[in-house]
Amino acid sequence: MNDVPSGAAATIRPAVSADGDGIARIFLESAEFHAGLDPERYAMPAAEMIAARYREGRQHPSDERSEAITFVAELAGSIVGFVDTRLQRSPDPMHRDLVYCHVVEIAVSSRHRGQGIGRRLLHAAEAWGRGHGAQLASLEYLAANTRASTFYQQRMGYRVAAIVAIKRL
Repeated sequence: MNDVPSGAAATIRPAVSADGDGIARIFLESAEFHAGLDPERYAMPAAEMIAARYREGRQHPSDERSEAITFVAELAGSIVGFVDTRLQRSPDPMHRDLVYCHVVEIAVSSRHRGQGIGRRLLHAAEAWGRGHGAQLASLEYLAANTRASTFYQQRMGYRVAAIVAIKRL
């Protein structure tokens, strides 16, 4: 039995510089999982590089025209999940001129999955996007990550809108 309180007890809030180490811990856990699924594309970055990236606010592009935010889930004083979100427009002139709330990264500690924390982080990102004029939410996930596919499509209401194909050159 898990002795950790449910995800409902977690606080979702905007990240601050001091959250860098906690976010890095979750980021690296996600990187390890993804590297196991697709080692050709994913690798383990250096912990200090990721922590510094979040401490210094470099997880978002420095393009001043783009708004972005990172939310964290905090439980009993520890970071247990995070989501990086930014506003984007498609560069394709065939696409309608819509603002997307693009979820760039989302991860929840393996010890805290299945408690509603990912759902609450995603809802926070979507609400932020809606509040900043986004009409659609978008994200991408690794095709081999079937748990993510089920979560996004069956539990969160996302649908596949595009396919990214890759080939080794």
